[in-house]
Amino acid sequence: MEIIEKYFPGLDDSQRERFRLLKDAYTEWNARINVISRKDIDSLYLKHVLHSLAIARVCRFDEQAEVLDVGCGGGFPSVPLAIMFPRVRFTSVDSIGKKITVLKEVCRAAGIDNIDARNARVESIAGRFDYAVSRAVTDMSTFAGWVWPKLRRGRRGDLDNGILYLKGGDLTEEMLRTRRAWHQYDISDYFDEEFFSTKKVVYIPFTE
Repeated sequence: MEIIEKYFPGLDDSQRERFRLLKDAYTEWNARINVISRKDIDSLYLKHVLHSLAIARVCRFDEQAEVLDVGCGGGFPSVPLAIMFPRVRFTSVDSIGKKITVLKEVCRAAGIDNIDARNARVESIAGRFDYAVSRAVTDMSTFAGWVWPKLRRGRRGDLDNGILYLKGGDLTEEMLRTRRAWHQYDISDYFDEEFFSTKKVVYIPFTE
């Protein structure tokens, strides 16, 4: 928890408690259904929670914004973001049912009530969203193809509606294949830890 409060000192008591409860919830459920590498569970707050919250440093969502998390696994980045933005509505989608089971149980244990967790492929999800988020679930051109029809025009946060994607390494060639305007935010500009030295948040604004 200390590392979360280091970078987000303005959390209220409810947010602090929900972040605190994540450790026990993920430890318990990861022992049953492996959604986090065994060697990473002790680094939950650094490698998963704080990493997810890099998106919150790049773009603060407005209240009642609607965010789609594609390939959410056990709930990253949507679980930390849902705690950070309790009045934002998240739809978290994964095609693997056991991962959604973990997500639902973690939300129940931590009192997170603004995530709609669905065992589905993104293509089957109805409606439109303000932002799509994910953590390196596939290459960006494929991801953009999945979510582009699910986005709506507008601005429901610090940035125009669009994609916010956690990715690492040199992204130039991969991003050129998307044939869309994009911007890269180096997470090391926000967080000091070595773990973030090559990690980025990639932003693609939505244009119809």
